[in-house]
Amino acid sequence: MQRKMQSPTSNKGFLSAALLLTVTLAVVALLGLSGYVFYLMAKLPRIDRLTDYRPPIVSQVFGDDGTLVGEFYLERRIVVPVNKMPRRLIQAFVSAEDSNFYAHKGIDYLGIVRAAFKNVMSMSKKEGASTITQQVAKSMLLTPEKKFSRKIKEAILAKRMEERLSKDEILYLYLNQIYLGGGAYGVQAAAETYFGKNVEELNLAEMSMLAGLPKAPNAYSPIKHLDRARERQGYVLDRMTAEGYITPAEADHARKTPIVLQPMKKVNTEQAAYFLEHLRIQLEQKYGEEQLYKGGLKIYTTMNASMQRAAYDSLRKGLKEVDKRQGFRGPTKYLSETEVDPFCSKVEDSIDSVTLKTGETYPGVVVGFNPKRGDALIRVGERNGILSRKNMAWGGRLGMINHYGKPEKGNKAMTLGSVIEVSVVSPELGKEGAQFALDQTPEVQAALVSLDPRSGGVKAMVGGYDFRKSQFNRAMQAKRNAGSAFKPIIYAAALDKGLTPATIIEDAPVEYPDGAGGVWKPQNYDHEFRGPVTMREALTYSINIVSVKIMEQVGAQYTAEYAKKLGFTSPIPANLALALGAASISPFELTSAYAVFANSGVLTPPYFITKVTDTDGTILQETPPPVPVPVIPPETAYVITNLMQSVVSSGTGHRASILGRPVAGKTGTTNGAKDAWFVGYIPQLVTGVWVGYDQERSLGSAGTGGQAAAPIWGNFMQKAVTSLPAEDFAAPENVSFILINPRTGKLAKDGTPGAVMECFIKGTEPTEYDKTNLFDLF
Repeated sequence: MQRKMQSPTSNKGFLSAALLLTVTLAVVALLGLSGYVFYLMAKLPRIDRLTDYRPPIVSQVFGDDGTLVGEFYLERRIVVPVNKMPRRLIQAFVSAEDSNFYAHKGIDYLGIVRAAFKNVMSMSKKEGASTITQQVAKSMLLTPEKKFSRKIKEAILAKRMEERLSKDEILYLYLNQIYLGGGAYGVQAAAETYFGKNVEELNLAEMSMLAGLPKAPNAYSPIKHLDRARERQGYVLDRMTAEGYITPAEADHARKTPIVLQPMKKVNTEQAAYFLEHLRIQLEQKYGEEQLYKGGLKIYTTMNASMQRAAYDSLRKGLKEVDKRQGFRGPTKYLSETEVDPFCSKVEDSIDSVTLKTGETYPGVVVGFNPKRGDALIRVGERNGILSRKNMAWGGRLGMINHYGKPEKGNKAMTLGSVIEVSVVSPELGKEGAQFALDQTPEVQAALVSLDPRSGGVKAMVGGYDFRKSQFNRAMQAKRNAGSAFKPIIYAAALDKGLTPATIIEDAPVEYPDGAGGVWKPQNYDHEFRGPVTMREALTYSINIVSVKIMEQVGAQYTAEYAKKLGFTSPIPANLALALGAASISPFELTSAYAVFANSGVLTPPYFITKVTDTDGTILQETPPPVPVPVIPPETAYVITNLMQSVVSSGTGHRASILGRPVAGKTGTTNGAKDAWFVGYIPQLVTGVWVGYDQERSLGSAGTGGQAAAPIWGNFMQKAVTSLPAEDFAAPENVSFILINPRTGKLAKDGTPGAVMECFIKGTEPTEYDKTNLFDLF
């Protein structure tokens, strides 16, 4: 059978139809793509935004001497103009990120082909082709979505940017905007973070290392991975050589230059966290989040940087001493053998330095024991070290069990895998590694406030042991009973009512109706009675019953109103229990009240901020010096100060005498030793310290104000007063000094055995001489 052959005409018709269909589809696709591009172009942000663009800038906080003490930011960025950046720094970034930057018009077509070829050959994405201009468009004008449409937008915007902005303007945006690891945005912040330098001080080795970071800031971090950072640095130097920016000899010299990692001291650290948080709340309310975190405000404060550091260190040291007296609580957790490596990896990631810092505390894992020496082998992150028996002695005789797992209930022994806190005695100790000491985070809390009584400026404030774990500012927000630390207010009110330091009051049992059908029997701390005592002796030894009797004589209502004159804003109950400090007040309030005594009876309202300016230097806020208000007579302030000097020289506050200069102060301990206080002052500085648990419980046998709070006060004040000259408290003209018999409160003649000089407000001196001249105490 003969097959029918197709005609040439039908073949041609098919090909023509196919060609027409292809062309039609291509035209439709091209029109669709063009329409889509035009649609995207209509939706793109305007490039004009970049011409006036100001990158988010850090708001800076300054202390009373101009020292930078804190920062507020979402992205830590310090903007520098291009003309302040070393030319070689720019060349390093261009070489590494976009070698054709100065030749292309926003899109590097040759680079796209080269990257595509390399990626195909390697069967993976080894190299990108985004130009610096495209990176600026992506980070500043577009969202981080990973879509094909974003790449088109990025290309269009890059072309537009090149038409509107100069190359230096694009570099200005790029080098101030880019993230370079370690929380640093922009080259200036990165120079500080890694090398502790300003950008213009960098050498070629440091510049090339920074230029290697954009590809993977964390992977190439010189702090975490110095070997990888060196490898990436070598790549940058090779690129700079290839582009003709440096010679091979210069590149070789840079490779051999030692990299000294010396991060600039960070501000906004734990030391000032509570002070800064108090500022942040005020500033955010007034200026809003946008201006505070991105606007580059300059905030000038009353904080003294060295005093703030001393306050932080003293409070933490004191709390550790108080906590260790309570004993070792045991390991915080017990790991199985397979859990040790993952746990230590997390610890390593949290360590932000090349070596462990002496004095710092880290979580460590027990990974071995030396039975002969009684030592434990400790692993902190990827580092090993020794915990000697001597350096864990405060924890008692701790057992060591050489297997993994939790010991029997109630047993505080260390097993393999025990997680304990250790402080670094020495980061390196030969082959054995670091030397550690047993530590533990205190459960007890504290607050410290220090202010200038004359100006009202708050110089230091710490509101707790660790701001990261608790943002509750106990200095401002905790309302606790003041105990005997409130007594000076009672005594000052009594002085204004005509009582004197020589007034005799009987220290003997007394009882009062409690309003519920029963009786209240106030007790002295030592449960002893001394018989007749002067007001000075009663305050010096903090005799409770005498304070109650004084308040009964003066009047509870009068005393409560008197306290409010000193600046208290918390409710002050008008009852006799107030004589023992039964008023819930903050450490800030009590310290501010004592400042009135230190400032000759004048209340100067405390304040924190002196001035705020914007990034251009325009003053937004300026605090005039607070207006001093006389609230009690200067002679009253002097006499109560003189009485509190006795508390320090021979009474419950004797630990404050460590200053070796005139000091006045008062301890306070509440019932059951739940709160410990010490508030004391010199003429130029008033400091208050509170110690206690957030959930009230006893501080233990050594939990008095003199034992728990006064040592913190003394440690701080020793450091704080180094720049302050020694001054005595100046007596007003209306104060007289008279020789008296301290047993009777009456006048004594010169040469009388046991007689003492006492101070009086003129007109309140005793008028009768003691007739017996019998001094049983002497």
